[in-house]
Amino acid sequence: MSDEHESESDADASDADGDDHDHHGHREPDRETFSHDPVGHAEARAGMTVGELADEYGNAGVGAANLHEAVDVTESMFDDDVTVFFGLAGAMVPTGMRRIVADLIRDGYIDVLVTTGANLTHDTIEAIGGKHHHGAVTAEGKTEREHDETLRDEEVDRIYNVYLPQEYFATFESHLREEVFPVLEEEGVVSIQRLTEELGRANAEVNERDDVDEGPGIAAAAYENDVPIYCPAVQDSVLGLQAWMYSQTSDFSLDALADMTPLTDIAFEADEAGAFVVGGGVPKNFTLQTMLVAPDAYDYAVQLTMDPKQTGGLSGATLDEARSWGKLEKDADNVSVYADATITLPLVVAAARERLEDA
Repeated sequence: MSDEHESESDADASDADGDDHDHHGHREPDRETFSHDPVGHAEARAGMTVGELADEYGNAGVGAANLHEAVDVTESMFDDDVTVFFGLAGAMVPTGMRRIVADLIRDGYIDVLVTTGANLTHDTIEAIGGKHHHGAVTAEGKTEREHDETLRDEEVDRIYNVYLPQEYFATFESHLREEVFPVLEEEGVVSIQRLTEELGRANAEVNERDDVDEGPGIAAAAYENDVPIYCPAVQDSVLGLQAWMYSQTSDFSLDALADMTPLTDIAFEADEAGAFVVGGGVPKNFTLQTMLVAPDAYDYAVQLTMDPKQTGGLSGATLDEARSWGKLEKDADNVSVYADATITLPLVVAAARERLEDA
């Protein structure tokens, strides 16, 4: 009887420990970091919405999982109670991302925009009737250098596979000198944000007055919706060059420090804050460093970039690294998506808006 009871007891113990064995009867090791969450296989079918596709990305791994998480964080960030700081670097306007950002501003999803003078320059060119055009990195039978030498002779500027005829810069200069700078000249020394505000006003008025086919754009949307645009490296652009040249023969000038107080005030007054950062450079750092002088840090952050972290550069610095500086809260929800932002920005924005607006 004793042997029989021991046998039953051993069987009971084996059943109790059944969760530690796989279906082959092998004992699984103790795992603290592992969780049972099998990778699924994403479905791609005709008629899917962007939101449904983003959900399918969540079943997959690598970059797809990151993009799905970016939609989750963006959805939370776009809540009415979160103050959203949007950093826009790179050639986002000439490559066709202009309307996405302008619509986010008009529909109340962006509270502060930090961008480059280049994006504002290209935004204005479109607002007053200019256009960017599909181009090519090289031409058949030519090296890339020979192709660019030809474009130089033909007075066409190239941004990877996008062309911009140079005459639009002359139109841009006339616009600034006739519609923007004279108003600011009466005010003397102004902040950079005041310049971007006046630029938005002029873009909106000329766009409507001249019945331009393209929309008035980002600066106009910001002006019409009281969203401040900060452009901390405005000198690094054709807009900055034109401002400098105008200042040589007038009382107009820019105060580079004047924006810091109102920007910091916005950060101080935010109950919750989110950073949506497209690309790196000055817009990224200026957006994130704002929290260094505020009592709190960002509660949400999404970064769309192609820059690697291994160089130690700012553009590639992870959002987790930013946490060590106090730019993000310790418990902030953040994610980085490493891919071309002209691919990821429309996907993330469309999927997040679908969830919020179709709920």
